[in-house]
Amino acid sequence: MKRVFLIVLDSFGIGQMPDSAAFGDVGVNTLAACATSDKLHIPTMIAAGLGNIDGVSCLPKSDAQGAYARLQESSMGKDTTIGHWEIAGIVSENPLPTYPNGFPDEILKPFMEQTGRGVLANAPWSGTEVINEYGEQHMKTGDLIVYTSADSVFQIAAHEDVVPPEKLYEYCRIARALLQGKHGVGRVIARPFVGQPGAFKRTANRHDFSLEPPGKTLLDAVKDAGKASIGVGKIHDIFAGQGLTEYVYNQSNANGMEHTDRYAAMDWEGLCFVNLVDFDMQFGHRRDIDGYAGALTEFDHWLSAFLPKLGEEDVVMITADHGCDPAYTATTDHTREYVPLLILGNQVRPVNLGTRTSFADIAATIAELLNVQLDTPGKSFAGEIL
Repeated sequence: MKRVFLIVLDSFGIGQMPDSAAFGDVGVNTLAACATSDKLHIPTMIAAGLGNIDGVSCLPKSDAQGAYARLQESSMGKDTTIGHWEIAGIVSENPLPTYPNGFPDEILKPFMEQTGRGVLANAPWSGTEVINEYGEQHMKTGDLIVYTSADSVFQIAAHEDVVPPEKLYEYCRIARALLQGKHGVGRVIARPFVGQPGAFKRTANRHDFSLEPPGKTLLDAVKDAGKASIGVGKIHDIFAGQGLTEYVYNQSNANGMEHTDRYAAMDWEGLCFVNLVDFDMQFGHRRDIDGYAGALTEFDHWLSAFLPKLGEEDVVMITADHGCDPAYTATTDHTREYVPLLILGNQVRPVNLGTRTSFADIAATIAELLNVQLDTPGKSFAGEIL
């Protein structure tokens, strides 16, 4: 194969895994929640075989036009970083650290000393709720809103008129340097917002500062082979820039799809790794079922126009990194779920790949399709789909 487009619909889970309860998630199913909405219209993905995947009962089955599978996460987590690392070939046997009681003084004290600012909140919070609660106090004092979630994240929220985004990124780099070793959280996240008390709104200037992957990933393998390794959206941040030959950020899902169209029109050989984060950030965490369903509908419409643009030696894979069930009200965090895999292309034959035991099977398969060397516990299914 010449080119692989690997598209992650961030948080598009398809049902609880056997160990979901151990992660605090019972009865979760992101797809099933969206299927209750009249905003969901995804004929292209249904035709590709989404409804045929093991365990999916909320969609009609079809004469599948592509290969399809249900993927189980073998890493011990349900966050973006671990999910993407596994997709790229690295299984994380130990969970990244989380802070249900907030961050300890051994982190916060040097952080405040080096930034010259105080800290507000320091607890697990919903991102929108924490700025509503502390935003006015932050604007009066200049103290930073520091919070976490059930995931391994250190998040810093600040009003753009009080702390310009570039200064906020500087503070995040300070935190990233402090959060290593036993405190090596998956991501430090800048969360800029604007507006006035009672009407705060987060902006598109979010930026993630990720822990570096602990080993060689699919991106490194593609780059080392002299091929293009392109990141679209959060990919650069998730992999701390490692293994990419070029990258571009997204302002929205629609913008990410535009970038993908642009790369499809170019002549290159290798991998285009795309993350569309609005599913998670705008709708999953906000428990907005209709919004999530509408975003899937928007993607499906785009996909129907994108597929004819694929060349004879192109493959597109559509998957996810975890769940974020918009109907699950026990928390507003990610949910531990199986994820779908749809594979389409002119040389891809329709086949049910069953339930796979690791997201890393994607990395092993792409490495074989692109004829690059990668050491991964994943098992390639390239021979089954071509």
